[in-house]
Amino acid sequence: MLRRSQFRIPVIDFEEAHEEWMKNKKKRENGTFVYICGKPIKNGCFCQKIDKKNGCFSHSSWNK
Repeated sequence: MLRRSQFRIPVIDFEEAHEEWMKNKKKRENGTFVYICGKPIKNGCFCQKIDKKNGCFSHSSWNK
């Protein structure tokens, strides 16, 4: 049996968790979220197009 001093309480940084969660989402005007593609593009940024299950139309594997 564990003693009280042996329990480890996890430290959660909620701001960092929220930022990570938002990396692949975009907020719509009605307050809902949609997934974005997020694939790296030539200029070093990430694609912001709406994801259609397996990537946006520009980056999906079936489009190539």
